[in-house]
Amino acid sequence: MRGRVVALAAALVLSGTAGVASAKQADREPVRFATFNASLNRAAEGELLADLSTPDDEQARAVAEVIQRSRPDVLLVNEFDYVAGGAAADAFRRNYLEVPQNGAKPIHYPYAYTAPVNTGVQTGHDLNRDGTVDGPDDAHGFGAFPGQYGMLVLSRHPIDTERVRTFRTFLWKDMPGALLPDDVDTPEAGDWYPPEVLETLRLSSKSHWDVPVRVGRRTVHVLAAHPTPPSFDGPEDRNGTRNHDEIRFWADYVTPGRGGYVYDDEGRRGGLAPRERFVIVGDYNADPLDGDSTAGAVNRLLDAPRVRDTRPASAGGAMAARVQGGANDGHRGSPWFDTADFGDEQPGNLRVDYVLPSRGMRVVRDGVFWPVPGTGLDRLNAASDHHLVWVDARP
Repeated sequence: MRGRVVALAAALVLSGTAGVASAKQADREPVRFATFNASLNRAAEGELLADLSTPDDEQARAVAEVIQRSRPDVLLVNEFDYVAGGAAADAFRRNYLEVPQNGAKPIHYPYAYTAPVNTGVQTGHDLNRDGTVDGPDDAHGFGAFPGQYGMLVLSRHPIDTERVRTFRTFLWKDMPGALLPDDVDTPEAGDWYPPEVLETLRLSSKSHWDVPVRVGRRTVHVLAAHPTPPSFDGPEDRNGTRNHDEIRFWADYVTPGRGGYVYDDEGRRGGLAPRERFVIVGDYNADPLDGDSTAGAVNRLLDAPRVRDTRPASAGGAMAARVQGGANDGHRGSPWFDTADFGDEQPGNLRVDYVLPSRGMRVVRDGVFWPVPGTGLDRLNAASDHHLVWVDARP
């Protein structure tokens, strides 16, 4: 079982012309899709659930207030430790989202999806060549325990759990033309990992999820992921190349004719059907122009023929970069589009969080929740080093 949907509100059953009219109206109403790396990860297994089991965790309260003030209809939360059975998701909704935070209106998400991820799941191999085989760097995804830095989808609209596809076990070597890392001391390309490692090493550092959400008569595929940061490695660039290919996975998945090699955790093959609507969401740890990512990594996604990049912006991000200076002064990209605040040291503030609707959807507005310093809500900038990004689109 790959997660579950929890319905907290009774379904309203409509019939006849009233039901048809309601469905048509839902089709026309804009839906706010959002992503937020909320940094709700903890150092040890069970800590997040313990923190969320009471309403007193200050960081969780700040994260909840950001969500309440942004009011997404469909939200991906990155860095939310996975707990089997969805107990952490239940506690977060019950004790934080459904409780007013500093005067913000509570928000209710009747539907949620979460599932296991690769972080902390050991490979049995010495992936970073430090002489041990059981460190957090030796797992399929960096993590001190299974499920650390997990993902959570919250929705006001029904999630079609029977049609969810997950790609947690897809092997990196099975991507045609995979950008496998090189050992710079040997002449062979892609040889950092020996064959026995590549036979089991997965592509996703967390997972890739295709979560169908039903909006009126339409289905929108929420494509969620959180690729590894392209850093914390050496000249072999094992994390940078993996970040590149984790991003490329979705670009191939949504591009007709390129996703035939894809297989999901149930063995079903192929990418997304050409006429399906989708929104790609997540922290992709790659900026189009700045930072440490492999050249062109996120541009493969932004330039995919069916992907629309509306470039959500904020005045708060622009002001933060100017005040902090340092590495930000040398950036080529506009700070208006930054989504993560990494300060004045390298790599500086970057655009790494994305909400990318398919071209078949009409975008109404978009933005980044980054309050301008000196305003009443700027205290929420400390909730995470990332900021919530949102796009309003009609399905």
